[in-house]
Amino acid sequence: MKPRHNIYIDADTSAELEALAARPGTSKSAIIGDALRHYLRHRGANAVDEALRIRLDRLSRESALVRRDIDVLTESLAFFVRLYLTFNAHTPVPDKATQAVANERYQKFIEQVGRQIAGGRKSFESDEAEAEQ
Repeated sequence: MKPRHNIYIDADTSAELEALAARPGTSKSAIIGDALRHYLRHRGANAVDEALRIRLDRLSRESALVRRDIDVLTESLAFFVRLYLTFNAHTPVPDKATQAVANERYQKFIEQVGRQIAGGRKSFESDEAEAEQ
């Protein structure tokens, strides 16, 4: 046995319900039951979807920032190792001239890493890409 519910609706909605229920094969109870099921399903789904969407958007932004940071660190390390192995066969005794050269090289290093990141090229992939071409 189905539970009985008493509801109050405005006159316009009641007239529309009467018109729908007048069609063969339908009843007021069936129409109201279908409408309530539809409302309850979509209302609950929308609340969950909205909460998940907000969280997923936040996680996506954070993930993109982490990926960018990892790319910068990886590119910096790869470029540094390449420069170190190419230019530093030995380490000179540190003096002011050597420190000035080191500072200049460091600035060029930072600029090169910036260019590599901005251009979308990666030092550790460039040898493989050149070999494929």
